[in-house]
Amino acid sequence: MKELFNPVVIKYLIIIGTSLVIAGIISKALRVIMTRFFIRSADNLKIDHTRFNFLKNAVSFIVFMGAISYIFSRIPELKAVSVTLFAGAGILAAIVGFASQEAFSNIVNGLFLVVFQPFRVSDNIRVGDLHSGIVEDITLRHTIIRNFENRRIIIPNSVMGSQTIINSTIEDETICNWIEVGITYDSDIDKAMELIRVLAEAHPNFLDKRSQEEIANGKPAVQIKVIALADSAVTLRAWVWTADSGKGTELKFDLYEQIKKTFDREKIGFPFPTRTVYIQNSDR
Repeated sequence: MKELFNPVVIKYLIIIGTSLVIAGIISKALRVIMTRFFIRSADNLKIDHTRFNFLKNAVSFIVFMGAISYIFSRIPELKAVSVTLFAGAGILAAIVGFASQEAFSNIVNGLFLVVFQPFRVSDNIRVGDLHSGIVEDITLRHTIIRNFENRRIIIPNSVMGSQTIINSTIEDETICNWIEVGITYDSDIDKAMELIRVLAEAHPNFLDKRSQEEIANGKPAVQIKVIALADSAVTLRAWVWTADSGKGTELKFDLYEQIKKTFDREKIGFPFPTRTVYIQNSDR
């Protein structure tokens, strides 16, 4: 207990505490200054939001690493320990290198993501087959995605760098939605197609992507084709455009509901599995 109140120990604690507090203040101040500069200059300088976020995180990392280096240089015991560690760097270097391999990989992949930009902050992406949502931030270690349940998915940058990314926002946000419906073989195909086309074009999220030449030639705004003659169904597919994937999802939900109600009313059948059971009576 007496060692805790030793003047030397107190001095070292003050150095550590002061250094970390100052580093925190400097980091916070730099982030505020950079944010204000970004808000004022984003339009004129065309600063990319993704690179700006990554730069802010990098600045904070550098400031705290500088503070830790300063602490080691001011405390002789820590300095001696660091020298000893570096002197016996054989096994330790291998251990530290192995332990930091993943962290270093995350940093490198984070830099690649920011430089090559397969996605940006606020892009709507799908990562592999599991996760999808809006990119909120790219840090030195991980990427934060807000999914459509308003939950945050935190994925290491090394994983993001190795996964297949489907970006629904980059370059062109418009999306072609596939609306697939199976009808019975005795249903009127032409009537079913026309009903789907009318419902799709009437939806508020529908986007007409035809050129003036295609409109003049009478090309339908919604293309519908028979894509399969299955065992019990004729499968129709409609290609319906929307301004973005969010509106496309809403359109698909609405259209499937409207198609079901309209087809029921117009006597267009939907195939469903049926089973015929034969009961044979045998006299014994």
